Amino acid sequence: MTDESNEAARPAEEETLAPRREPAFNLPGGLVVILAVLIAIHAIRTYLLPVAVDNELIFNFAFLPARYDHPLADQNLAWLWSPVTYSFLHGSWEHLIFNGFWMVAFGAPVVRRIGMIRLAVFWCLSAAAAVAMHVVFHWGEMTVVVGASGVVSGLMGAAARFVFSPSGRISRQFAHLNRRLSVAEALSNRSVLVFAGIWFLTNFLIGLGVFAFGGAGAIAWEAHIGGFLFGFLLFDLFDPRN
Repeated sequence: MTDESNEAARPAEEETLAPRREPAFNLPGGLVVILAVLIAIHAIRTYLLPVAVDNELIFNFAFLPARYDHPLADQNLAWLWSPVTYSFLHGSWEHLIFNGFWMVAFGAPVVRRIGMIRLAVFWCLSAAAAVAMHVVFHWGEMTVVVGASGVVSGLMGAAARFVFSPSGRISRQFAHLNRRLSVAEALSNRSVLVFAGIWFLTNFLIGLGVFAFGGAGAIAWEAHIGGFLFGFLLFDLFDPRN
């Protein structure tokens, strides 16, 4: 009786102790909402809005360096909100998909770590920091800047401060639980240096015209650097963990 009982109980115990497989997609709900909003905005612009209306929307909500070369009193308030609103607009589906892919990869651990309220503040400030760097190199130009790549770069910079385990690997589900490295520690961490080095090299090559990604025309690579530096250097202000 005892042996049979043990045999009967063993499969149930083995089933309980068996490791659970990680789901292929396990994104924070807030990040899914952000991606849905970005897709909805671009779909409405692409398929529903007349060209004239879309052009007016771009003029009023995209970022234009030329705004800040003219008296602000002679303009509407687009100079005030466009350093943030441009990040919700994209130049093409390819541009949106490219940004969405990297947002999923690096935004998920950041969202899990800091939560949606802090992420909202991070999004606005990293978007503004990105175009602040861009406008330094393109002061007064009548060029249009759209896309979330500055924010995505900020998320990459922030993630570099904590996603790498001591072994140098990234655990997709548990990276947000790692200890946050100080800036000095991050700059002496081999995994962080390799990651940041490849990232900066890629962006410099983009600036030289060697690479072109995202199908959005000219790439505001300076904005990428501004966003990355913001996330990397100032992530401490948003991180509730030690």
